[in-house]
Amino acid sequence: MPEKVLVFSRFPKSLMQRIGEKFDLLDAGGKPPNEMFSADQLAGIRAMITAGGSPLPGRMMDMLPKLGAIVCYGTGYDGVDLKAAAERRVAVGHSPGANAASVADIAVTLMLAATRRLLVLDTYVRGGDWAAAKPSPMMRPQAGMPGRKVGVYGMGEIGRKIAARVAAFEAEVGYFSRSRRDVPYQYYPSLEALAAWCSVLMIAVRAGDDTHHVVNADILKRLGEDGYVINIARGSVIDQKALVEALESKTIAGAGLDVYAREPHAPDALTALPNVVLTPHTGGHTQESHRNMQDCVLANLTAFFQGKPLAYPVN
Repeated sequence: MPEKVLVFSRFPKSLMQRIGEKFDLLDAGGKPPNEMFSADQLAGIRAMITAGGSPLPGRMMDMLPKLGAIVCYGTGYDGVDLKAAAERRVAVGHSPGANAASVADIAVTLMLAATRRLLVLDTYVRGGDWAAAKPSPMMRPQAGMPGRKVGVYGMGEIGRKIAARVAAFEAEVGYFSRSRRDVPYQYYPSLEALAAWCSVLMIAVRAGDDTHHVVNADILKRLGEDGYVINIARGSVIDQKALVEALESKTIAGAGLDVYAREPHAPDALTALPNVVLTPHTGGHTQESHRNMQDCVLANLTAFFQGKPLAYPVN
């Protein structure tokens, strides 16, 4: 008989299909487990699957008295209370690097769309202004990629793939990370120094208390009026209010965002700005990425139920 696994976060059924072929899934649909299942149903569950960004405090873990493993579908695990999990001897796993290529692709796409004003150009054609030869200040020539200084904040799996892609565009690449990496790019000793040097700041750092709102008004000011910020990490890394103010005042030139302080992101001052390109947290949403993440989830669950250490533990 297959082991029972609680699906804590809300996932499309198609993403759980492969996992459901091996395990008996109880889908909470993103709601507290005790609202969807009885205490008897939850009593024997030893593992759960969650989205890394979904808040998962200790009180939720306590609803499953035999819980021994939390498996994050994806790279992130910032929503999981790791201290609470450790206190309850619950192992936490994730899918490191599984979506790195796809996220790096969307980061570069956002960079090009923002710096070359792709949405403005699209509107110029669709609205008939091009055909009417209507002049527009938004149509003035923009700086290209050769020689552009691109700073990557965070040089993990995703950061390295972003840097490699950007370098192929003949741009200069620098980075700041918690430690130097064995990569062929210039290292900067602080985020402040990196922001002062670059004209595009790529945010690829893991979310946490130490990175909360670390990209603030001061960092944005250091980027300068020709600077752009691209965020494919977590919305918490940027002070979103400061970002809106910087965009409205033209302290920076523009932004490309796949993540937000609150998701899903409702229309507001940020979405009204013409110098921003927005996508709905879709960086890792490719067929290859989902296959890779499912492989990691299956490997973690299989190892756990076999009494082995998780295949991809959070360290």
